This record gives sequence, structure tokens and C-alpha cells, in this order.
Amino acid sequence: MTKRRKILIICLCGLPIAAGLLMLISRAVESSLSPLAFKKIGLVEITDVILGSDPYVKQLRSFREDNAIAGVLLRVDSPGGAVAPSQEIYSEVMKFRTVKKPLVASFGNVAASGGYYVACPAQRIFANPGTVTASIGVIFRFPQYYKLLDKLGISMQVLKSGDVKDMGSAERDMTPREKKLFDDILSDIHNQFINDVCRGRSLAPDSVRPIADGRIMTGTQALHAGLVDTLGTYQDAADYLKKYLGLSPDAEIVEKKRHESFLHSLIFGELAEKFPILSNTFVPSGSYFLCDRPF
Repeated sequence: MTKRRKILIICLCGLPIAAGLLMLISRAVESSLSPLAFKKIGLVEITDVILGSDPYVKQLRSFREDNAIAGVLLRVDSPGGAVAPSQEIYSEVMKFRTVKKPLVASFGNVAASGGYYVACPAQRIFANPGTVTASIGVIFRFPQYYKLLDKLGISMQVLKSGDVKDMGSAERDMTPREKKLFDDILSDIHNQFINDVCRGRSLAPDSVRPIADGRIMTGTQALHAGLVDTLGTYQDAADYLKKYLGLSPDAEIVEKKRHESFLHSLIFGELAEKFPILSNTFVPSGSYFLCDRPF
């Protein structure tokens, strides 16, 4: 038998042994790596008046269904906004409980009214001591310019099928009946707000109703009222979530950016910084979970 054949036979016999060793090494490496080793944290930011829900709902749903995302950090710096979009975001946050994927909220300068509402189902809420929050209440906004029209000699002729079909019209004052109807609507939406806060925070209605008069609170006051869990910064919230999940302190935080229209960015971005009144001026009429105060 030639030397070359001997080497070939030795190599062929050794291949199964080498393959087995490689498999053992591979399994050892895999077992030493936690399934969370490559997991990330998703970041969703709500940083302006809530006029729509689609971008936030899409971000939250995407992170909830993404197996590479171990948990979500919801950063809120908003005075709230329209009722229905706030309720849709709230509903999406609640769904994280069913998949047992933790969602932690962090409050910035303002997380009031709808800003608080959307975050209250979070597993844990962090607020700065001076954060402006709470404002559990509802507000209707209607422009009134009929007095100006009178001065200009302009009148509006309205044909309607019912006495209150144009309730809330800007061209005239409300009747007592219309005010009563709006009061009933406000009361119903207000009760929805209170009930959802109780459900999201596991609080008794009797403990929420006394403070659900639209008042704002600091983060410290909200902690004593049971509306938040911890006083801390954004970084504190991120560190807590990483530790809770067993992730590395260097675990990546990723954000799926939402794209705003040019007009929205102009009104609620550059112009709003120079002229804060504009951010309220361009808010459409309707019912709002909105902290209607300048900060």
C-alpha cells in the first residue's frame, strides 16, 4: 500500500470524528449564548399633539410581532390630543399584555391627558419629578366667530333637518338644550377615560374619580396618587427594561421612524417652537383628551 493511500484512508476514517467534534463544539457555543443575546428593544416616541393614531399603532404592532424585539420603550412628551386616536393607541398598548412582551413608559416634560391615557396600560411608568402629567378630563373645542360676522354684516343661512343638527356651529351661540347634549357627551367620554385608567393601572374607580377633574400633577404627585410607578429618567426606564429582560446594558434600542407630512412638521415643529400658540390654533374642532395649557 502506497503512502498516499494510507494518508487517504486515515483522512476518511478521521472525517466522522472531526465532524462529531465540530457538532459538539457548535452545540456548546449555542448553549452558552442566551436566546436574548441578540434581542433588541423597540422605541416608540409620542412627542406632539395626538391627531392621528396610524403611525403609532403601526410601530407598536410591528414591534409586538417582531421576534427580534424583546420589549418596548414608549417615550411620551405630549399634552394629549383627539379622543379616538388616543383610544386606538391605548388599545394597542394593552395588547402587549396578551403576548407577555413588556412595554415600559417614560414621561418627558409633559405626558398629560391623552399623553397619560395612551401610556397608562404600560407594565411600568417612569416619570421625572417635574413631569406635568395626569389631567384626566375631556375638553370640547369650537371656534366662535359669529360676533365678528355681525360686525362685518355677514350672516349665514342654514337649512337643517333637526333642531340640533348644527350644534356647535361657529356662526351662533349654543342653546341650553345643545349645551346639555354636549354635557352628556362629555360625561360619557370622561367616564370612558376614568374606566380605562382604572383598567390600565388596576386602580379602583373611587381612587381615580376624586383626581379626575382635569387637574395636572407633577411626577411626584402622580406617584403618590398611583398614576405612575417610579420617579426616573428615560435612561432609568431603558436600564430597568434591559435588566428586567436579562439583556446586556449595551443592548440596542431601535426605532422605526414614522414620516410626517411637510405641513405637520412645519406647524408642529419649526413654527410651533417660535410661536407656541400655533400648535393650538391648528387643532381641529372636536373632543379631546388634551391638557389645554401652555408649558
